[in-house]
Amino acid sequence: MKHLLVFLLLLTSFPALADISLPAFFSDGLVLQQGKPVTIWGNAEADEDVTVTFAGQTKVTQADLEGKWRITLDPMPANATPAEMTLTGKNTLTLKNILIGEVWICSGQSNMQLPVTRAANAEQEIAAAHFPQIRMFSVQRTTALEPATNVTGTWKEANPANVGDFSAVAYFFGRHLHQVLKVPVGLIHTSWGGTRIEAWTSRESLKERPCAAQLLSDWDGILESWDPTAENAKFEVAKAEWQSQLKATQEANAKLPADQKQPNPPSPRPPDDPHKTPHYPASLFNAMVAPLIPYTIQGAIWYQGESNQKRAFQYQELLPNMINDWRTRWNDDFSFYIVQLASFGNGQPITKDAGVPDTWAELQEAQYLTTITLPKTGLAVANDIGEEKDIHPKNKQEVGRRLALWALAKDYGRTSTVPSGPLFKNSFIEGNQIRLQFDYVGSGLKTRDGGELKHFQITGEDQKWGWAQAKIVGDEVIVSSPSVPAPVGVRYAWAAWPEGANLINAEGLPASSFRTDEFIPSTMGVTSPFQEVMKADKK
Repeated sequence: MKHLLVFLLLLTSFPALADISLPAFFSDGLVLQQGKPVTIWGNAEADEDVTVTFAGQTKVTQADLEGKWRITLDPMPANATPAEMTLTGKNTLTLKNILIGEVWICSGQSNMQLPVTRAANAEQEIAAAHFPQIRMFSVQRTTALEPATNVTGTWKEANPANVGDFSAVAYFFGRHLHQVLKVPVGLIHTSWGGTRIEAWTSRESLKERPCAAQLLSDWDGILESWDPTAENAKFEVAKAEWQSQLKATQEANAKLPADQKQPNPPSPRPPDDPHKTPHYPASLFNAMVAPLIPYTIQGAIWYQGESNQKRAFQYQELLPNMINDWRTRWNDDFSFYIVQLASFGNGQPITKDAGVPDTWAELQEAQYLTTITLPKTGLAVANDIGEEKDIHPKNKQEVGRRLALWALAKDYGRTSTVPSGPLFKNSFIEGNQIRLQFDYVGSGLKTRDGGELKHFQITGEDQKWGWAQAKIVGDEVIVSSPSVPAPVGVRYAWAAWPEGANLINAEGLPASSFRTDEFIPSTMGVTSPFQEVMKADKK
């Protein structure tokens, strides 16, 4: 018995041998990128030899002193036949049902998060979803103050049982690619509604941008001063006051006719712990992007900006900064395609006046400027398929298709594919008129309704904007107004809801909003979400 106890003590004094382990996205059903070296990584015991066998390749590596290991498979062609991968060390793992095709990251806020169940024709789309070669991995939404090493999620095939929960934009993008390319498509979906771009960017990258200094300082101050006890006490007081108001309102309404009843007062929101909020800078990059690096991908699609519109001028710097940040960390200048904000009433009265400042249009401009200055980017314009009273327009099929057009034209050699509607290129002032030139005119410029061009405005040096006459002349547009004899600037579709804007190319793709002037935008100087609140309070 004594010898047995000694043996057990010796046994428990040594750490258990570590099994090979993998991040969640290296699991059954995954899709690997074709045509590029494919990186596989995980954990094991320190110095443990790890062997990976897949598609006729066998690669051997050794875990480092921290137990981390990484191997790179040679580029492989697309393969729709499910295959197995074996990983061997002190234990053996087998991953099943692996395909090789095209892999894309799909990220942003609520319009990327919106599922197929909420898209147009949802029932028909779900019933018709029989695409076993389209797979989606949806990253569970969570936050982190420091970069994480893993995420939660599983790969699922596009079938009627699963596709309803897929990101609609991502699914329709992937479906179009799959139907044209005839190869498997893997979609890694990582998004969170209502979030801002700074949450999706690394802190190191934000610290390098002077325009982000104020928002970082403001958020750090909130984190340092956070007192959960005091905040919960304030919430309890507010909740008690609300309950009292609610009771009074309900008692009063009980005595009133239906058409005179008052709405119940809104309930107070619980305190938002800055350690856990998805709005804290880098919190989503840390938790929902960093663990994915360096999964081999072809590119990324991005639908975000609604929550940054009041800092639209700053977004001109934050968006390309985030793209460069991701590319640097992936060590890959992958393609990055952006959905321009769809038209939307934005909670404002629709005005017939020209020259009204518009934060939505300024954010659209920031997206446009990013794509004409940053290589391997593209803009999916959606100002013709928005909904005045719904920030989440239902026609995600067309959004996905327009994103796929960029990929087909720029990534997959479909040189005859026109990826975009007209994008403003140059303007020339010629006496009392301004001549406009465009990229992506396709087979020619036209109007959507066959009528006159609408929603062009023009101004002189006095910045008194008025509606203009515009006409298509060949591949150009000529803009003028009898009331502006010496014009200096033109704007098109410069409104959150540009009713009637109708410039398209013959392929039916809409022109982006744009301006030719260099006047100071309304959002210049607003560099922190807390400034947004103060600015609103002054109105």
